Amino acid sequence: MQPVLIDITNMITVGIASMLLFAAGFLLIIVVNQKKKWILQKQMSHLKESQQNMLIEGAIKSEETERHRIAEQLHDEVGAILSSARLHFSNIKTNALDETDNQLLDKSKLLLDEGIQKVRSISHNLHSTLLKEFGLNDAITHFVNKTVQGSLINTELQLDDSQLVLNQQTEIGIYRIVQELLNNLLKHAKATNIKIESHAADNILQLKLTYNGNGLSQEEFETLRYKPEGLGLKNIMNRIILLKGNIRYEKFSSENSITLTIPIMTE
Repeated sequence: MQPVLIDITNMITVGIASMLLFAAGFLLIIVVNQKKKWILQKQMSHLKESQQNMLIEGAIKSEETERHRIAEQLHDEVGAILSSARLHFSNIKTNALDETDNQLLDKSKLLLDEGIQKVRSISHNLHSTLLKEFGLNDAITHFVNKTVQGSLINTELQLDDSQLVLNQQTEIGIYRIVQELLNNLLKHAKATNIKIESHAADNILQLKLTYNGNGLSQEEFETLRYKPEGLGLKNIMNRIILLKGNIRYEKFSSENSITLTIPIMTE
């Protein structure tokens, strides 16, 4: 082979090798940059999620503080005023009153007694005293019984009696969610039959509410919780996000259900 031809062949070979090397380097730069971009996006997403959780946690803590403040004022101030009024009514000399006035007095006493009981009940629900003293299951049972007391609503509770050890944040979160859900079922679903059951296994707590009346599908729930009037649903979702759980709404012709799935976070 002639020297000139050899030189040309070598130049072509070197050129091709250089181009391949350049292409490989260029691809490597793209891959590295894409990886950096992916890592940055993941970090930003994690930071955004962390900031969102911090905002939700702050809002919920603020809400709990306000609940406790209102509960204490109801118990210490409003409750005391009503109790004092009841005492004054009891000291009225009934022998100086006619039959009609005595009936009005008795009716007033009954209304005051009912008001005192209502204030105590609201105060306990806001303060979650039962939750701290007796645990999640007893608190839910007490709340359900008190809420439907005197109504024609049938309730059935099948709560897992496992001795779950939950941290305070998890217990309060689940309790508040159940309170909000039950109130929604009574107010909006017009439910007359409600079943609440829970099951704990493999560090997962599943709580299911089955009910009749007007149900919600998952799609309807997702739409309503972003509306201004859906504040209760938004509060439910915020607590679920904080507990790293999920909620599933199912709507059927015969009955409806709401299923909560929450990781068990211990102390």
